[in-house]
Amino acid sequence: MSKTLERMNELGLELPEIATPAGAYVPALRTGNYVYTSGQLPVVDGKLPATGHLGTDVDLDTGYQLARTAGLNALAAIAGVIGDLDKIVRVVKVTGFVNSADDFTQQPAVINGVSELYGEIFGDRGQHARSAVGVNTLPLGTPVEVEVIVEVSGDAA
Repeated sequence: MSKTLERMNELGLELPEIATPAGAYVPALRTGNYVYTSGQLPVVDGKLPATGHLGTDVDLDTGYQLARTAGLNALAAIAGVIGDLDKIVRVVKVTGFVNSADDFTQQPAVINGVSELYGEIFGDRGQHARSAVGVNTLPLGTPVEVEVIVEVSGDAA
């Protein structure tokens, strides 16, 4: 078992199945030593556990947990491209979109769910640049969507 999967097990985390794309795209794509994910939703067993806007329909803690789930789904998509998550040299960038009520301004606190997750799993390799963007709507009414860019070793699949 890879060190990354061992660490995830220690944290009580499991790598989910790769989420089925909701359109004509691939979950993740490698170019050179970088893997880019498509937008990852917090889908669990093929379903969104919550829908709506942060600040009215979804509370901050739920949004944070949904961001963690989307982050795990991003790792599954990355693993689908490179195989072993130990081949991740570092997480480069996380872009988080938060389906926000007009007066909701805590997008960074929501996307901390992904950032802190990657810190827990990867340590220093998990530190990354980030954007947390409030939007009026997201696909399927999801409260959170996450895109991730990672650098991988040259021998990654």
